Amino acid sequence: MDQTLFRDGLRFMKMHGLGNDFVVFDRREGGAPVTAALARALADRHRGVGFDQLAVIEPDAQSDAFLRFLNADGSESSTCGNATRCIARMILDETGKPALRLRTERGVLAAEDAGGGRTRVNMGAPLTDWADVPLARAMDTLHLPIEGDPVATGMGNPHCTFFVPDAAAVALETLGPRYEHHPLFPQRTNVEFVQVLSPHAIRLRIWERGTGVTLASGSCSCAAAVAAARRGLTGRRVTVHVDGGTLDIDWREDGVWMEAPTAHIFTGWLTPAFLAAL
Repeated sequence: MDQTLFRDGLRFMKMHGLGNDFVVFDRREGGAPVTAALARALADRHRGVGFDQLAVIEPDAQSDAFLRFLNADGSESSTCGNATRCIARMILDETGKPALRLRTERGVLAAEDAGGGRTRVNMGAPLTDWADVPLARAMDTLHLPIEGDPVATGMGNPHCTFFVPDAAAVALETLGPRYEHHPLFPQRTNVEFVQVLSPHAIRLRIWERGTGVTLASGSCSCAAAVAAARRGLTGRRVTVHVDGGTLDIDWREDGVWMEAPTAHIFTGWLTPAFLAAL
């Protein structure tokens, strides 16, 4: 990597949505490239900055911005709901617009000001065909041939959702990696454990592909809500209680909308010395 690109350091932002935390680079006016190696180094919460996912904002002729996402292990993700909401909040505030169009590998996502500092994003239609999730072979995505009878859903990234009597009792650190790497999921998968509280509310705990246990996840919350509705356990509009707070999910005809607060924690600079050591 050309270290002259980093002679003045590298500016970043730290944001979170319900404790689901992100390092964000704004490259709309150019700047040094953001690589998998940089993502892995920054993900270290002792020697780097620490994050659940890294997001990069790029200029885009088709929308207000193009968003790229990397996991803590440096792998790419097509979507990240809470990071999208965080970035949408920043751009809404800086432009004064009431609504935005943000392009991701998932497609163009609509975002809007929901009032009271809350931000709403349409994560698109859920993918329920086995080939779209994707799964390794043809099967019913509503009842996977895995112990525990989970549901598979695609939200631009793959999800495996289990329904359990007590989400708090689930051993996430043990079960999460086991199912993330299940052979039915050729691209690995996010893993959700859902406890149905009522027809209008669920309790959710999350293992994110390429990251691990997280306090919240937008796409996981959407996938869990869709799975619960498809099973007839809830309606299509639910409150999702995660370890970091609550999200409102509304599965409409035009897609799955998610709404919750966000926070911009701080803006900082990575030093040239840190970057030179990559």
